[in-house]
Amino acid sequence: MDEVFTVNFDGGSRGNPGSAGTGVVVMAADGTPLITVGRYIGHATNNVAEYTALIDALHQAKALGARKLIVRGDSELIIKQMRGEYRVKNQTLRELYEQATALAGDFESVRFEHNLRQHNSLADRLANLAMNRKQDVTDADELPATPQSRGARRIVCPNCGCEIQTQGES
Repeated sequence: MDEVFTVNFDGGSRGNPGSAGTGVVVMAADGTPLITVGRYIGHATNNVAEYTALIDALHQAKALGARKLIVRGDSELIIKQMRGEYRVKNQTLRELYEQATALAGDFESVRFEHNLRQHNSLADRLANLAMNRKQDVTDADELPATPQSRGARRIVCPNCGCEIQTQGES
């Protein structure tokens, strides 16, 4: 496949370390979400959750047969480490970094981009739902009936037709 897939990932931890989850969105070149998944990963730091999300995102893209990727995350640390701009000093993160680097090497091309938090809302929402439910999720159906903040958007999933309400700016 010569199509360039876009992957958004996010990880979070409540308590840091604390209850942690990940969110992954894999999109086709036209922006259509192909995979949306949130995973509850138990007790971890936010950086471990971010790397775990990145690794899951790379696995998901590989399973789709992607060869070219744009990978976006809102963790400046993870993105800059994957680009080689920051060293990985923490041993736990080094192991995850090496795993992510090995997976990235399976693709023809991978470009890592820092994505501001407000542009990573679906992956963030999936990670938070996984933490809320303490289980894996594939949709964002725990949504308020009315938007609580400005800039909220409603997205309809092309796979199952579910509606996803993204959070706007506070």
